[in-house]
Amino acid sequence: MTVEDVARERWAQLMGAGGAQDRAPGEIVPADLPAPGELVANGGRGHVTVDWAPVPGAIGYAVHRATSPSGPYEPVDHGGGDVLAVPHGPYADTTGEPFREYWYAVAPLGTVTSMGPLSVPVAAAAHSGGPAEVGVTVAADGDAGLLHRPWRAVVGSEHLSHLLSTDTSGGRPIGAELTAALRRVRDELGVQQVRAHAILCDDLGVYKLVDGEPRLDFSGVDRVYDTVLELGMRPVVELSYMPRDLASDPSRTVFAYQAIVSPPRDWDRWSWLVRELTAHLVGRYGLAEVRDNWWFEVWNEANLSVFWSGTPEEFWRLYDETARAVKAVDPGLRVGGPASAAVGWIDDQLARKSPVDFVSTHTYGSPPLDLRPLAGDRPLLWTEWGVTATHGSEVNDTVFAAAFLLRGMRSAAGRVEALAPWVASDHFEELGRPPRLTHGGFGLLTVGNLAKPKYWALALAQRLGDTELPVTLTGDGAGGLVEAWAARSGDGTVTVLLWNTTLDHAKADGDAELDRAVTVDLTGLPAPSYRMTRWRVDATHSNVAARWHTIAEGRDWPDERQWAALRDADRVAEAEPSRLLEVRDGAAAIAFDLPMPSISCVELVPVT
Repeated sequence: MTVEDVARERWAQLMGAGGAQDRAPGEIVPADLPAPGELVANGGRGHVTVDWAPVPGAIGYAVHRATSPSGPYEPVDHGGGDVLAVPHGPYADTTGEPFREYWYAVAPLGTVTSMGPLSVPVAAAAHSGGPAEVGVTVAADGDAGLLHRPWRAVVGSEHLSHLLSTDTSGGRPIGAELTAALRRVRDELGVQQVRAHAILCDDLGVYKLVDGEPRLDFSGVDRVYDTVLELGMRPVVELSYMPRDLASDPSRTVFAYQAIVSPPRDWDRWSWLVRELTAHLVGRYGLAEVRDNWWFEVWNEANLSVFWSGTPEEFWRLYDETARAVKAVDPGLRVGGPASAAVGWIDDQLARKSPVDFVSTHTYGSPPLDLRPLAGDRPLLWTEWGVTATHGSEVNDTVFAAAFLLRGMRSAAGRVEALAPWVASDHFEELGRPPRLTHGGFGLLTVGNLAKPKYWALALAQRLGDTELPVTLTGDGAGGLVEAWAARSGDGTVTVLLWNTTLDHAKADGDAELDRAVTVDLTGLPAPSYRMTRWRVDATHSNVAARWHTIAEGRDWPDERQWAALRDADRVAEAEPSRLLEVRDGAAAIAFDLPMPSISCVELVPVT
């Protein structure tokens, strides 16, 4: 076997691990792409940063490593548990041993099941100890274009009938708090749409057989979608799961609420249901509203057998029937998919003769790949994305997850229409309702609607102005560990958002070797002085899980006194009191420590 054959075989094994692609082909085929050029690997304190020249047509890159130039080369596994590829360089490898020389090579991906050849390998080694500094230069008078905010398009949520629930979790009202959570992400983060499973499930009573004849009732859907629109949001209509009386095998279910994942027993009635629902939505909310602002997404992760008990061929029939049914109401309505796990089936989706108005897929543990070479001009909606797909993982409540969100949003800006964090609220019951306040829930907000670090990450990103500013990073870990995003507002406010993180889940709790000292140099500042405020998200700041652990007293849920204390602390923390920053010749410098993981946001408001 060649070096490339070995690398593709190992990639196939990794893609199958944990069920990430349990319907994917077992063979990773060669992609008609050249090997990346200009590969460089630089060792720093606690890491090796690898970078390369982009390959036209590649959707991403698999970074490989070996202990000798002849191999064998294995994909670097940073523990994300999904697609262990990145959309671009630089990539910081923090999984190796200090002072041990490794050989790095990078392969381009045509799809997640097609890989090009490895690059010419280069060698580097991480070191340990000593100083590590990063310089960040921001041109405050520059213009890098309109700042794109991918988090504002869509957020994920529990099945939306949860909005109607009068039950409680942790003594908190489920429906009322989920409604308030969506309102908060709309008002504070600017999120415009919500995507959720199970709008066709039996808890909303959409489809029933009465004396052998089908009856439709959209009153439950109306209550849900009326609530969403009253919040100032729109739904992504995920057409799932199968109503019991229409299912070919009602015993095939998923989740605690027993969503049925089988194909329909009657394809004509499925098409009729979709067509009638679509026509009802158009009639209730208006053709222009639905055509211009709503997306119709077919099913959820059918490339995982847990979500689709039929064959792949049956799913593609479902897609074709569904897309035609939506378009029968109005050709301008937008329908797409495949809403797949781990970026699967994208090429199969685009080969369909039936309409594909947008491409949607999911990934966890890495920034979203660049699907523009496959999708062309079609909108790209990543309708699920996050630090991990594992329910109840402690990493969901951490600062590591917060910095991960910023890395992904910055990477995706300008190349996707939506990058949807999964999910808005810990009021979530796929595998059962929350057992305690900090339980590793997927939510940006806890039960009780307290902001987690990842919520504050997006809230700080929302403070960025509309004009993006040019940023240059230099030093040990620049671009691979430490990243920055800067923008200017219409009133001259300059905001610089910085974070320090790795994709390596083994370092989620931090690693002193990866901490950095940062100096931000600003040039082109027009005002003579600015009021400077700096906010922090780290182990001891803006961290509800850390706060709760100090006052929990062994409890799973707060008592009223503890709820009051947590609500009082529910704000992003200032690193220091705001102060006046003097400018000389249009320049100023700010220095501070940036642990890994952590986030800092510097805001300069001109003083008049």
